[in-house]
Amino acid sequence: MQPARWLGVGTAHGLDPRAGSRAVDDALVGDDPKVLIVFCSQSHDLDALLTDIRRRSPGVPLIGCTTAGEIAASGPSEASVVVTALGGEGFAVETAAATEASRDLRAAGAQVARCLPVREDLPHKILVLLSDGLAGDQQEIVRGAYGVLGAAVPLVGGCAGDDLRMTRTHQLHGDRVLTDAVVAAGIASDAPFGIGVRHGWRRVGEPMLVTASAANRVYTLDDLPALDVYLKHLGLDPSISSDDRWLARLALTHPLGLSRPNGEDEVRLINGGNFVERSLSCMAEVPQGALVWIMDGDERSVLEATESACGDSLAALGGRTPLGMIAFDCIARRGVLGDAGIRTEIDRLAAVASGVPVAGFYTYGEIARTRGLRGFHNQTLVVLSVG
Repeated sequence: MQPARWLGVGTAHGLDPRAGSRAVDDALVGDDPKVLIVFCSQSHDLDALLTDIRRRSPGVPLIGCTTAGEIAASGPSEASVVVTALGGEGFAVETAAATEASRDLRAAGAQVARCLPVREDLPHKILVLLSDGLAGDQQEIVRGAYGVLGAAVPLVGGCAGDDLRMTRTHQLHGDRVLTDAVVAAGIASDAPFGIGVRHGWRRVGEPMLVTASAANRVYTLDDLPALDVYLKHLGLDPSISSDDRWLARLALTHPLGLSRPNGEDEVRLINGGNFVERSLSCMAEVPQGALVWIMDGDERSVLEATESACGDSLAALGGRTPLGMIAFDCIARRGVLGDAGIRTEIDRLAAVASGVPVAGFYTYGEIARTRGLRGFHNQTLVVLSVG
């Protein structure tokens, strides 16, 4: 007899034209698949890859995105495909996509949130969101989805990557390759989900007051040009600044920490700047009047956060053994850990998972809303355990 609910993960390395079908074959460990979630490198011919995947899984709902690196229990990788499949009568899944999302990110979040199945016999629900991390303030997507679903439905997911080119990311929905889009899978289940959220970053130096900002653009810190203040706090001469890619790579290991009333700092990824007006561009809103710090981390603090995030997600299952785990891990944490450290991180995640399937990707931002309105994170690890 087939189990009432199952989760499988398949991985294929390299740019082989048949990589997608090989990954799907390994992921489909049971009958009645309800959804495929695909994470893949931007290096693939995406149309050909998706066609290959659909050849093996006609009619199965699908969402996915490009990444800044893929994650599986076997370890982190690049130029690979990772496919997660959920199936069985214990799940019900519907998917949705909102295109041209940057025109109105809040409306895009609201649009895809309406795909959540209404099933009284499947009381546990979650919305998985994959978005274009370069489209603007991602917190607006969370606000839009929250406005439709309210506080009872948790949100989880991540922002697509493009191997740190910071130019264009892609999202997958059904048989379509999209950009500037939000895709979602609304999942109803007869067993619980667990979400863990930790970052492992610490404040360094003195606080800075955001004296002028609008949405995700910071114009001045302490009444001085934000870019210059940021570089000076790092001990760098502001005159050496050159372009967005240089700044984004520097900021991977030196994010901004945003003080919050609950005492937990929110981390803001700096993804570029304006070198004429000397402003900073972040992946999410930095409100005027907020206190911010330069943040720093090391291998120990980041790995401790990994174990804590995994532990929190499993604890939410109430002792139930998970079917599998999906990790949304910021590319900046990879920058701190280095090649050896990310191998250690995935080993620790796999050890906590105790042999169950693991999938995930390195993101340009993470989504995890379990309480309150706020739910977009930067330079953080979000772990979803599927009970």
